[in-house]
Amino acid sequence: MPTMKKMLQVGAPVVLTTTTAVISALLYQYAFKRADKTVMTTPLPPDSPYYDADQWFLNTPKEKWWLNHDDPDQEIQAFYLPAAQPSKKAVIISHGYKGQARKMAASARLFWEDGYNVLMPDNRSHGGSAGKYINFGLLDRLDYLDWINQVIGRLGPDCEIVLFGISMGGATVMMVSGEELPHQVKAIIEDCGYSSVEEELTYQMRSQFHLPKWPFWPIISGINRITLGLSLADSVTSISQLKKNTRPIFFIHGTADTYVPTSMCIDCFNATSAPKDMWLVPGATHANSFATAPQEYAARVKRFLAQYVPSEQSPALPSAQSSLLRSSSQPGPAQPTPAS
Repeated sequence: MPTMKKMLQVGAPVVLTTTTAVISALLYQYAFKRADKTVMTTPLPPDSPYYDADQWFLNTPKEKWWLNHDDPDQEIQAFYLPAAQPSKKAVIISHGYKGQARKMAASARLFWEDGYNVLMPDNRSHGGSAGKYINFGLLDRLDYLDWINQVIGRLGPDCEIVLFGISMGGATVMMVSGEELPHQVKAIIEDCGYSSVEEELTYQMRSQFHLPKWPFWPIISGINRITLGLSLADSVTSISQLKKNTRPIFFIHGTADTYVPTSMCIDCFNATSAPKDMWLVPGATHANSFATAPQEYAARVKRFLAQYVPSEQSPALPSAQSSLLRSSSQPGPAQPTPAS
């Protein structure tokens, strides 16, 4: 008959392994499972800071575009808002984690009022698009190649396209940057995107749950291989794609961002040799840079695009607001402690 000591020696590793697997599965469901498949249909309350932009979105003429429209399990939708006057400029806007196109109304309005046609996809497993699990831009980046081609088909080969994204959307457009892009894509703007899915999610594991990367991350990656068909260990990253990027790119990040650490922005900025600018917005929290300094945000975006989108014109930069702007021709900022 086995002694208690031997039973513990055999049982303890089994219990530990089982507990690790259960925790990993719970973490995966927490982070990767989509929110309810719903599309916002009711107006925001008047006291919402985004009420005006939301009203603009609801009242602006729009079309619904699709990818994989004949396959309900793969169907992806987008909203296309034609410019008020005929224009060859277009922006494709990528929303954040567990968001949807309509929540990007303020960003869309910024470009639309500057004469852009605006395309706003609901990424996979978000809004009205199909999918059970969120891919954090790893697969969405390929969909954006199709969206780019649809815009070219609509506006013609002489159109000028900008890619813009916030948070997960910022990471998505950075991951798009390393693909082979048509010449119509003139510039990219990313706001508070992460350097890699692994870096961001393991950072969240530490900050939210006080859990180490090991032994949970390899199991989470293995679960993702089963559910989405790709391992997180050998997938593309924002940084790996930026190393291949040739498009001008503007990095925006709040200095008080504790959700995606500001250090990730600096790592991404340093990863690309393409023309680039970076603006670290003093005091801005995650995805809050526009709300923190809306006039300066709009002016800096327009000034950056004026360098690379032929039909743009550059406004004067507001002198009343300070910033931590850095360009590729200037010395880089001091390096914060990396998040990893």
